[in-house]
Amino acid sequence: MIDFDEELKKYTPNMEISEAEEAVLSREITDAADVIERILQERKELK
Repeated sequence: MIDFDEELKKYTPNMEISEAEEAVLSREITDAADVIERILQERKELK
């Protein structure tokens, strides 16, 4: 049987995952909400 407490003691975070997380969070990523907001703003400007 797995001893979860022992396994947690041996756990070390993977540096690649941490680096990837930082890279993703540091970028400005356009999502659907950003696109909709931009479309609505452009429509207001055209009126």
